[in-house]
Amino acid sequence: MTGEILTLQVGQCGNQVGGRFWSQLCSEHGILSDGTACADYNDIIKNDRPDVFFQRNPNNRFTPRAILIDLEPRVINSITSGENQRLYNSKNIFVSQDGGGAANQWVEGYLNGKRNFEAVSDMIDKELDSCDNLEGFQLVHSVAGGTGSGFGSLLLEKLSDRYGKKLIQSYSIFGASEVVVQPYNTVLTLRRLIQNSDANIVFDNASLNSIAVDNLKVESPSYNEMNRLISTVMSASSNTLRFPSYSHNSMTSIMSALIPTPDLHFITPSYTPFTSDYVSHAAKEIHRSTAYDVILELLDKKLKMCSREDKHDTVLAMLDIIIRPNTRIDSKQNSDVQKAMMKARSRVNFAPWTPSSIHIAMGQRSSFSELEKNQEKEIVSGLMLSNSCSIINILESATRDYDRLMSKNAFLNNYLKSDYEHECGDIMQEFQESREIVDALLKEYRSSETLAYMEDVDENDIEVLPDDIDVEMK
Repeated sequence: MTGEILTLQVGQCGNQVGGRFWSQLCSEHGILSDGTACADYNDIIKNDRPDVFFQRNPNNRFTPRAILIDLEPRVINSITSGENQRLYNSKNIFVSQDGGGAANQWVEGYLNGKRNFEAVSDMIDKELDSCDNLEGFQLVHSVAGGTGSGFGSLLLEKLSDRYGKKLIQSYSIFGASEVVVQPYNTVLTLRRLIQNSDANIVFDNASLNSIAVDNLKVESPSYNEMNRLISTVMSASSNTLRFPSYSHNSMTSIMSALIPTPDLHFITPSYTPFTSDYVSHAAKEIHRSTAYDVILELLDKKLKMCSREDKHDTVLAMLDIIIRPNTRIDSKQNSDVQKAMMKARSRVNFAPWTPSSIHIAMGQRSSFSELEKNQEKEIVSGLMLSNSCSIINILESATRDYDRLMSKNAFLNNYLKSDYEHECGDIMQEFQESREIVDALLKEYRSSETLAYMEDVDENDIEVLPDDIDVEMK
């Protein structure tokens, strides 16, 4: 059984996505926008564990286990003055006193994080006092701008140092900014994602935009539509934690299924189909959606929310979370799932040294879902989390853009004129080391595509899994 999870949402993107995430979780657990339970809360049969993500008082008032961080107040003010204004703990909100932001510069976000970490640390410690058994942290941020990348990087370092025995997972959005120094911000942040986190679920804006256009039929997607896609993944990936089943009901069990060695911990999500209880622009009426259909459809590269290119498609590990109606699976459904898994496994290009297993966990749709209340029993959705070498495409793109700027020493003035050297060290050495660390990860993923990878990996770093289909049923 999982312990509590503390969410840190950092910067404009992180807080906008976080706001959507908490709205989604509230709807799934029968929580109103002010944190109180809905009118029929005590009349509905529930098997959920909202306490993983919420504090709850004796009167069934819920407060997210979340800390909101930004260096300018606009987005956080919109969250705390909107429909969810009474939901959050006002003591868990940090906004820089000068409100000037990080000017889209990693270095400014990082230095602000360094200077203000004690204030944030106090919030974290007070939040941990309310936890019986904290399992880990999840960071929600963009790697492209200033606050999400810089302040987020500082948080990853500090969390890794102070709470080394707790898991650290991130939801990291690439390409969420058009600023010219985005390549610098991305590579500097990647260093911390590589060194200071245990798992990173990765999105890129180009893929999200394509899904919004192709699947949701939105002609000109806004960040709001793309944030809904991300929050859908966040909700689905935590489904078996909040609606516990017999396996994959903790962060630890999910990570152990997806991460074969500590260095290879970047995860690509896919989701289908989008329904009205997740996304308001659900593409069209769903005529058929069974676990069999969903398992096979999830293999469609057009559904990947990061790096949809065909090259480097070698898969190291894969987990499907099937979110089904709140009913038990009968023998026919079990047989259909087994058949789908057999077909799916034959279509996946697994690395030659892996067990070639597809893990599957059967989640449950919330009793408060409108689909459940309307007894639309045939609708099933699914999330695929894939640890694959397709992440190479994102890493190569980031380093290529970085090298193009650095070869001309372009746009470095704000980094060189910052107080980084006085407070932290040589900024150019920071650039060089970050670039080398990203390059080392690229080489690691490229090497993992071959059987020879096993010759370079300590056998103690690999969790040996059975060479079969891992299916959990309830």
